[in-house]
Amino acid sequence: MTTPLAAVGAVTARRPTRVRHVVLWLTVAAYMITYMDRVVMSAAVPSIQAEFGFDIVTMGWILSAFQLSYALFQIPGGWLGDKFGPRRVLTGIVTWWSAFTALTTATWSASSMIACRFLFGMGEAGAFPNATRSLSRWMLPSERGWAQGITHAGARLGAAVTPALAVLLITSYGWRAPFIAFALLGLIWAAIWFWYYRDDPSEHASVNDAERELIEGSLGRVKVSAGAAVPWRRILTSPQMWVLSAMYFCYGYDITVFLSWFPKYLNDARGLSLTQMGIYASLPLMAGVAGDIAGGWFSDRLVERSGKINWGRRAVAVTGFLIAAAAMPFAVLAETPLASIAYFGAAVFALELTVGVSWAVPLDIGGQFAGSVSAVMNTCGNIGGTIAAALTGYIVAQSGWTPAFLLMAVLAVIAALLFTRIDASRRIDVDRSPADLV
Repeated sequence: MTTPLAAVGAVTARRPTRVRHVVLWLTVAAYMITYMDRVVMSAAVPSIQAEFGFDIVTMGWILSAFQLSYALFQIPGGWLGDKFGPRRVLTGIVTWWSAFTALTTATWSASSMIACRFLFGMGEAGAFPNATRSLSRWMLPSERGWAQGITHAGARLGAAVTPALAVLLITSYGWRAPFIAFALLGLIWAAIWFWYYRDDPSEHASVNDAERELIEGSLGRVKVSAGAAVPWRRILTSPQMWVLSAMYFCYGYDITVFLSWFPKYLNDARGLSLTQMGIYASLPLMAGVAGDIAGGWFSDRLVERSGKINWGRRAVAVTGFLIAAAAMPFAVLAETPLASIAYFGAAVFALELTVGVSWAVPLDIGGQFAGSVSAVMNTCGNIGGTIAAALTGYIVAQSGWTPAFLLMAVLAVIAALLFTRIDASRRIDVDRSPADLV
């Protein structure tokens, strides 16, 4: 006879552990810290201008220095993760960028600040590709859209709370204080990640047989090899790789304007004080948090119910881009600040509906090399961001804020059209020939 206690133990043993969800939430925390460290600069722009006397064009170059290095080092960062594993690589790069977040406080001129932000961007460049790679052997296909949505929701939450937190610290201790505080947060995360995460679920002591079988049953029993050669030729000659990248270029341009310039827009064009700016700049980004979660969740549900991965990815992304394009002209032309912020909230919500879907696609088509695939996509996204950070300063100086936001609406329409050409069911990394490997 089996005792009740033994029966309970047997049921518990058969129930999968949820280590993969702990891994996911650690990744969410990394995304959040990533955006806190980058958005703190935009919140500090008025205070930095007041101390150093930088004009708006100079600030544009300072902001674009991060975007430039962030774009240039996406592929090297993704390659490092695919080559050496995200456990070691993410620990190293978070430590690197946290150090340069702190060192921003020691800059003394425009050129030194540009150099520091460039080096900061080198570290952050590897964050998203390696975070994507870290989930590729952990998250089930039916969880990927939601996982990417929730991680990017963490990023937007970090971006949303940063202006208010930064302004609070700036008004109390000066503009350097939030840089030091956020740098310490990154170092703490790096230590926890190295202690807990493993590149392969089979190597994690807390994963039971049921969860291991669940993961391997969905993803296959392929042993993850940190030294596997990356099929760069196949990746870089894939037509849909470049359609995906062009789409993300448009997204990267649009979201960078919100992350880099929106607080300045509220202060400059809408006449909000520093304190008001810190509060109201957070609202559209909070709407973006909801958009990230909703987009990934809806996409996974559509895939689950229809069995058609393309339908599940395209329907959500195309709808999001078109709504964002429609909302932005109303936002910039609204008469009152509150109406403008409400429309911008709708635009960011819709724009962020697309993010979980966009980042689920590299998992769908990249397999073990999702880090390198996502790195190529994010490189193009951040080339768009680099152009946005610098070009917006020039557009505003010459023509004001309205043309800057109307250009964003046009790019959102182009992104919607491009997403209709992406086929998430076609894998890039399968059936590799020796010539594909570099």
